Amino acid sequence: MRGSLGHLKSTYGGEVNAEMTRYSLEVEIIEGQGGELRKTDGEIILPDFVEQGLCAWMYRGDGTRSYQVGDRFRDPEDAGRICPWLMGSLYGILTTLRYGGTLPWLYAGTPYAKVIDLEGVTTEFVRCPDPTRSGIVVKVIRTELRE
Repeated sequence: MRGSLGHLKSTYGGEVNAEMTRYSLEVEIIEGQGGELRKTDGEIILPDFVEQGLCAWMYRGDGTRSYQVGDRFRDPEDAGRICPWLMGSLYGILTTLRYGGTLPWLYAGTPYAKVIDLEGVTTEFVRCPDPTRSGIVVKVIRTELRE
């Protein structure tokens, strides 16, 4: 769906087309271990995350169940539910995709091969900054919204 701002004058005197394409953005966990959230008397039992290769954010999940591979989060609506360290890694990519940009690397021939379709669905992959085997990978999915 294109905005209806019409044409604006640029600082240089020419006209600028101010129509923007709107997109939805989702973040999907594609690699990582959340384990199974355990509690005793309502308190979360904390495992040895590094030893077990568990992501602490995925393990805690929403407080009632651990997040798992395949779980999706909408941006910006669910941003507060995403690990702050992961959000830091996602910020530049979410901003680029939100405004119609793409990143030039394709990762062809890898499990992270991207889809770039400027008038449909575009994907990007982000690894969390945790250097242990507890780290996770997410896929960002941008979908053009049509009227």
